[in-house]
Amino acid sequence: MTFNIITLQPIVALIAGILILIVPRLLNYIVAVYLIIIGILGLVR
Repeated sequence: MTFNIITLQPIVALIAGILILIVPRLLNYIVAVYLIIIGILGLVR
């Protein structure tokens, strides 16, 4: 199993989204939901 930038981006987006949900600030919920959705869509494809 090789890791390239295409497979790494969704994983990074999911981790970033989860971390933002754990430590919320002003508009971070919107960014977190966006990152989680992009991460899931990227892993499913």
